[in-house]
Formats: sequence, C-alpha cells, structure tokens
Amino acid sequence: MAGRSFTTGELARRVGARLVGDAERSILGLAPLHRAGPRDLSHLSSRHWRDHLATTGAGAVLVLEKDVASVPSVALVVADPYLAYATLSRCFESAERLPPGVHPTAVIAASARLGSDARVAAGAVVGEGVTLGDEVDVGAGAVVEYGATIAAGSRILARAVISHDVRIGRGVLIHPGAVIGADGFGFARADDGTAHRIAQLGSVVIEDDVEVGANTTIDRGALEDTIIRRGAKIDNQVQIGHNVEVGPDTIICGCVGIVGSTRIGARCVLAGGVGIGGDGPITVADDVVITGMTHVSRSIKAPGRYSSGTLHGPSISWKRNVLRLAELDRWVRRIVALEHRQGQRGKGF
Repeated sequence: MAGRSFTTGELARRVGARLVGDAERSILGLAPLHRAGPRDLSHLSSRHWRDHLATTGAGAVLVLEKDVASVPSVALVVADPYLAYATLSRCFESAERLPPGVHPTAVIAASARLGSDARVAAGAVVGEGVTLGDEVDVGAGAVVEYGATIAAGSRILARAVISHDVRIGRGVLIHPGAVIGADGFGFARADDGTAHRIAQLGSVVIEDDVEVGANTTIDRGALEDTIIRRGAKIDNQVQIGHNVEVGPDTIICGCVGIVGSTRIGARCVLAGGVGIGGDGPITVADDVVITGMTHVSRSIKAPGRYSSGTLHGPSISWKRNVLRLAELDRWVRRIVALEHRQGQRGKGF
C-alpha cells in the first residue's frame, strides 16, 4: 500500500505511543503481520495473529505493553492497537478530492447555493434551492434534489442520490450508489385488497460525522423525520425504513434490514444480516451488540450481547433436527402432563 512517507517517531506522536527502537525509520504504508515488509507498519490486535509477531518483517508494529519483547523491529506501544491502527490508516489514505470547481457537464440549478471550494463532478445534478456548504464534494453522476442541505466538508460520492429536503451534517461521507430520502414503504389496503400509497411527508436528517455505505438506502419519514445521529457508521446494502432513529456512534454492518419506526440506541453494533422487525415498534437500548443473522422481533431493554438463529451443520443432520423441532411442542406437553401426574409443577411452560 503506497502513500506518504512517515518516520516511526512521527507516527508515534500522532497516537501518543511509546516508541521502542529507531525513531527515524521510514514507513510508507500498512500491511498485515504475515505480509509486512521493512517499510510497512503493522499491528497486533487479536490473539489469533500473535504467532506471526516474532517473525514479522514489518518495520514497525503497534502493540500492547505485554507484547513489546516479541517485536523484532520498532514497537509502538499503545493502550489499543486497533484504535491506533485506525487513526494512522488515514495517514496513508490515497483518496483524492475532486478537481476544483464545477465540471462543465454538471447541471446546477440557478437557485442552488455553493459554498467556498465546493466541487461538483461530471454529470452530477444539483437541484433548485440546494445548499452545499464549504468544501462539499458531489461525485460523478450524483444527484442532490431540490431543497436538500449538505453542510461543510461532506462528500457525496459517485451516483449517490440525496432526495429532496434531506439535511446532511458536517463531515459526512456517502458512498457510491446510496439513496438517502426515497419514500418509506407505506400502504393501506382497501376492502378489495388493493394497496393505496401513503404519502411520505417527513425527510431524513443525517448528523455530523456519519458514514453511509455503498448501495445503502435510508427512507424518508412518513410524518416525522428518519434520523441518523452523530458518528453512526453504516455499511453497504443496508435498508433503514421510515421514521427509524439510529443513535450516536452506532455501527450497522452489511445487509441489515430495519423496519420503520425502530429506535436504536447509542454505541450499538448490528452485525451482518441482522433483521429488526416485529408486530409493533421496536426499541433497542444503548450499548447493545446483536450478532450476525439475528432476528430481533421485540424490544431489547438492557445493554448486552444478543443472538438468535441456528448454526449451520451437515444437511442431513439439519433436516433431522428440523423434523424433531416440529415435534417439540408435543413433547413439552407430554412432559408437563407427566409432571402433573407425579404431583410436580411444570416450570416455564
């Protein structure tokens, strides 16, 4: 991974690390322990990689104090190697801003207001009454519809769509293909079974420092706004329904689906493939971790780690177990009946 050159001393100062070894060694990029070379920075953040530490070719390694003796090169000692790695990774990021100004093929409405050093790429459309803050980027083919507001330093990447009247805060990153503010999925059935569309009159509010992944969709509210709070990070191909509120610093991984009117607390983690939806509105407390492929069908009221689903196994065993699971209720009733005959009370049934 090519990038700017930094000395190990410079890197140590950026993350407040205690440096053990040569402070003038030049580092050009990042690499995992087992592939790193003498100009790479690596990190030990998991016990699963500890066997690679003593033999790594890395020029410098971010480690805990207890692992310093095993580092064969320069050690950068920190309290949280993974967090320090995250911080330093941005030093080597190769993402470039768009060329200055507005590309001649972009379409900018006469009533749109562009802040200082806002940049609009080829084929982008900026609609009537749109406000772009200072240093906002709008990527190639992206669309910002009428009345939308995007605050300073935010980046809207290629072919993303920001629908009308959406409000986006400072330092937000919207990845390619994301759609922010499409209609929520709302219909009412008539007696004859036909579905009648409910107008979605709210909007979407995305607060500062949020990141939204590629091809993710965040629906506008029906009456109130859908809200993504400060610092939330949302992965690719996530569906967030109307009137959802996502709390600050919550992380939502790929392919999660969240039904409308859900409230998710602060600092939660929704792992890949989680589905949230039940018979009524669902609330998830602060500091909840929901493991991959879990279906949340009712509110979670206390912090902690929650799981559901069935682990995979050989197909023939799976089929046998499913057949037995279908008989579970009958077996429970038999056990309860036997306990009653013996003068015992069945517990939990």
